Amino acid sequence: MPRGNANNQAKVFYKGTEEDFVIFADSASQVRAWKNDRSIPIAQVVSGFKIFITHKHGAQGVLDGASKATLENEFGTSNDDEVIIKMLEKGEVQESDVPERQGPKNDSMGGRTAH
Repeated sequence: MPRGNANNQAKVFYKGTEEDFVIFADSASQVRAWKNDRSIPIAQVVSGFKIFITHKHGAQGVLDGASKATLENEFGTSNDDEVIIKMLEKGEVQESDVPERQGPKNDSMGGRTAH
């Protein structure tokens, strides 16, 4: 039985002057729909209101949470909602397929018989 709840993963990558930023979206099509129709609530577009930095390692770097000071330096505000809107407007949407997780859940549980 497959585990995991997502078949694809979408993220918005924003290359800043000091840092690279990433937010996760529900799907690339939702981001495109939001760009065409701003009446769609942001909560229906993004997977969470957490902004990550990759320490200038591009979209594939290690993700750390962005500090308020980092957001203030790059975007002129530390308000997460305003930063996410700027990232959705100017960032690059990337989508990738995530395979379902298959396989045994715990191999060490073999041989469980009463002694």
